[in-house]
Amino acid sequence: MTATILVMMLWGLPQDEPNLVSKGRIDGRSVTLTSSKPDPTNPDGAYRRRLSTARFEKSLRVVANSVIFRASGQDLTAAGTYVEMTARLFEPALLGLAVLAVRSRVKR
Repeated sequence: MTATILVMMLWGLPQDEPNLVSKGRIDGRSVTLTSSKPDPTNPDGAYRRRLSTARFEKSLRVVANSVIFRASGQDLTAAGTYVEMTARLFEPALLGLAVLAVRSRVKR
């Protein structure tokens, strides 16, 4: 999970939070709102700038939600989406094996 958090911090989270943009039109009594959300942009710049506490906290939430609770619901980059899918496949199995290893040590 630590490696997944690090990969999410470096390449998985978008550079900025995508802002929801709503435009409206008023015609007499009716109001029409159109909402659009821009695609997440890949982070750029130095790796040191990407390794911040805010990105760590968000990466931790995304990874914990995807592995333990099975629903992250975050806007991720393409790399982040693939990392999340891989984590959802392998990390629960690794957590189960860790629990079995601790159990066998305690039984002795």
